[in-house]
Amino acid sequence: MASSTTAAGRHFCFLLALLLLSAAAHGQLSQTFYAASCPTLDQIVRDEVSRALFRDPPPLGGRRMGASILRLFFHDCFVQGCDASVLLDVDVTKGILLSEKDAGPNANSLRGFEVVDAIKSQVEAACPGVVSCSDILALATREAVVALNGTPWPLLLGRRDSRTANQSQANSDLPSPGSNLDTLIAAFARKGFTATELVALSGAHTVGLAHCVNVDQSQMQRCRVPTADGLMAALDDQTPERFDNAYYDKLGKRGLLRSDRVLTSRPDLDAQVRSYSASEAAFFADFARAMKKMSEVGVLTGANGEVRANCRRIN
Repeated sequence: MASSTTAAGRHFCFLLALLLLSAAAHGQLSQTFYAASCPTLDQIVRDEVSRALFRDPPPLGGRRMGASILRLFFHDCFVQGCDASVLLDVDVTKGILLSEKDAGPNANSLRGFEVVDAIKSQVEAACPGVVSCSDILALATREAVVALNGTPWPLLLGRRDSRTANQSQANSDLPSPGSNLDTLIAAFARKGFTATELVALSGAHTVGLAHCVNVDQSQMQRCRVPTADGLMAALDDQTPERFDNAYYDKLGKRGLLRSDRVLTSRPDLDAQVRSYSASEAAFFADFARAMKKMSEVGVLTGANGEVRANCRRIN
């Protein structure tokens, strides 16, 4: 009994230490972090994201890139936190022997790296050595959602970039498009998210395309969108270029991926899906709250990280 009490005490102290570290990190973040040191940052991000999204003709065109940036951010934050580790290339001279880009869920799948590079180049010209790649990715993600008619969310800035990458964690922690509901809930819970936040964040699938290898067999007829990567399918075939609540419409029958369809398999979550289908405002409010929370997962601040000069390699 005594040893059990001692173990419980150690566990409590460990959790308390994590909470204090998290609070300390967030205490160094601010929505106005770059107001003095890089006042043109927001405009630079907005202009570059706009170029990336609207330079190509429909169908989808560059708007697919908006969904890709959002997915890139998610895949970064789910591995080591929002630290730009997903942007790192293999670089033996810097000790990066394995890249997260080459992990199973990411290889030949993640896009948007060149958009981050373009923003970083402009930012370095205006404010050299000031803005982290992790903040650039966070800002670009919000701007992409807003540009596609979605909702903004409060964004704290001041992140630092990781000096490491973690391919094994990318392989183990990123949920699969074929995941069942229990697997999805467990994966999100490990990052601090509830099942209801999982449903809200899944609304990101209201834009973008999926490789046909990941499509639920019942929806294979939707694999008709020609791309440079071959035929793909729109995750939301009603309004694929617009960030809205159409994804939730008849999700149990029309969800493109298994991980979409299973969200309706539990009564309380099915009710949440139906509420989002009926009210875009309800979806936007919950999505914004969940994205703010996502953007603060595992952030590095101060001497815990660095401001990379090149987003693809550590300094």
